[in-house]
Amino acid sequence: MTTPQRDSLVEKSMSHQQAEDAEHVADEYEMEEVDDDMDEEFCGGDMGGSDSEVDEHDLMNYKMADTSAAQARKGKDIQGIPWESLNITREKYRQTRLEQYKNYENVPQSGEGSDKECKITKKGRLYYEFRRNSRSVKSTILHFQLRNLVWATSKHDVYLMSHSSVVHWSSLNCKKTELLNVAGHVAPCEKHPGSLLEGFTQTNISTLAVKDRLLVAGGFQGELICKYLDRPGVSFCTRTTYDDNAITNAVDIYTTPSGAVRFTAANNDSGVRDFDMEKFQLSKHFQFPWPVNHSSVSPDGKLLVIVGDNPDGILVDAQTGKTVMPLVGHLDFSFASAWHPDGLTFATGNQDKTCRIWDVRNLSKSVTAVKGNLGAIRSIRYSSDGRFMAMAEPADFVHIYDAKSGYEKEQEIDFFGEISGMSFSPDTESLFIGIWDRTYGSLLELGRRRNNSYLDSIL
Repeated sequence: MTTPQRDSLVEKSMSHQQAEDAEHVADEYEMEEVDDDMDEEFCGGDMGGSDSEVDEHDLMNYKMADTSAAQARKGKDIQGIPWESLNITREKYRQTRLEQYKNYENVPQSGEGSDKECKITKKGRLYYEFRRNSRSVKSTILHFQLRNLVWATSKHDVYLMSHSSVVHWSSLNCKKTELLNVAGHVAPCEKHPGSLLEGFTQTNISTLAVKDRLLVAGGFQGELICKYLDRPGVSFCTRTTYDDNAITNAVDIYTTPSGAVRFTAANNDSGVRDFDMEKFQLSKHFQFPWPVNHSSVSPDGKLLVIVGDNPDGILVDAQTGKTVMPLVGHLDFSFASAWHPDGLTFATGNQDKTCRIWDVRNLSKSVTAVKGNLGAIRSIRYSSDGRFMAMAEPADFVHIYDAKSGYEKEQEIDFFGEISGMSFSPDTESLFIGIWDRTYGSLLELGRRRNNSYLDSIL
């Protein structure tokens, strides 16, 4: 993974808050200034200042700007963008974005080279319907390549990063609750062997995972902060490494067949570490030839997908770390992976703008490949029933594929702004998407569409 402090990327017009964040965020993805009106709408609102200042105005400013399903059905833009008062139409601005957006590549022209292998999909499906866009909660990012900062634990409960806070958002009452603030000092209130009792100060969160009442946040200096949602305080703190290149790139929480809760942490020091959360102990540590940007454990706990700063990924034995088979086909570095619940297939997402589907029964080549519109595939999620796979680009587009149809049918969710993360709820009823933008930052909520229309109306 690219270390952002070392990249000299194009900086476009930034607010005070963006200027503070510029050390970590690559601003090449900032919305283009199409004309004065558009620039004022998208970039004019200075969202700088502390979280508390924003919170004071939540009820007055942002809740009134939320968009409901009823308003959207009457023609209101789902993000509340007043296109009717701008000198550009939504369609024209979309076209401009498609033409001007610069995909970040580590391998030049990788996005162009991947076209020929990609499946032509049937678009226009409607698997998930717009339910609400909540500007009351601001979803933010710190690293331009890491986009796993939104996690749903039920169809009404979602956890995300908002500036320096991990917050819980309830879509039932549209209220947010701060669970963890990493701007100051964070230390464990439980004692476990190997836990850093002194904790951490001013942690920059790079990745997040929430599952089975466990929350794990990873930091830019290899920090791991573990909190159980049903316990007060923090349970466990550890630092994976003191290496200079220590960013925690991804966390995967999983349950073993015996019911034990564990998680893996993929790190820029080329290591993948497995933690036993029954004992709060590091149980395995595997080293690979390149920085690992994402890892995913198979449903049976036996296999591990490893992707990172190399076009080829690796499928490894989860017990030994030994290579089962290389994954050859992508043209650039990969940042996402996910297993289908059947345990037979899995997906990988790459900066060559493609998502590839693999079958463990024949790994000589990928089964299929699908492609995004703007940029890298930075996040992939399967619904728990295995019916759908969602993939997120860096900005503007989330694609939902019908896995049952062989990824031939697709719903395209279209909006404007960087994507901080996305998550299906465990019951598959909701899909949440975090949108990071200075003015229109929000949490987008969609509901699964059923054949029974009366069920579609129940929120």
